[in-house]
Amino acid sequence: MAGAAGRAWPCAVCRAAGAKYRCPRCAAAYCSVPCCKTHKETCTPEPKREQGRAAAGQGEPNRAGHFAGSPWSVEDILTEDDEQDRVPQQKLKLLGESEELQGLLLNPHLRQLLLTLDQAEDKSSLMKKHMQEPLFVEFADCCLRIVEPLEKENIIPE
Repeated sequence: MAGAAGRAWPCAVCRAAGAKYRCPRCAAAYCSVPCCKTHKETCTPEPKREQGRAAAGQGEPNRAGHFAGSPWSVEDILTEDDEQDRVPQQKLKLLGESEELQGLLLNPHLRQLLLTLDQAEDKSSLMKKHMQEPLFVEFADCCLRIVEPLEKENIIPE
């Protein structure tokens, strides 16, 4: 995980450089499963993050990014690093409306790949493995075409 200036964050547990993961409760950086387990024993959640986790089941945020009955917004729980990877709600809705994507998700093998990825502790390694599966690559490409469509000036003429 790189900081805004491109520097690597140190692990909050062992202080090794290059922490790749972040605690969802407090945003502390850590580098491995053992460090994650050690951190969990002493984790003190940030109030804004905990509010976000509690409100996550309250439906979709409104246009301002606020969830019904909650004082927090999506922006409140995102850090600067998270913000660059954030997909706007409008584009997420396009994913749900895509007939091509819905068709791909009918495949039980793809659904199993997505489920195992969601439940994995080391999502990065598993993502690399899944990207060797043509079906998963097709799914990822479909998602990217919807969320980040190519602009005409970036398309190479055939």
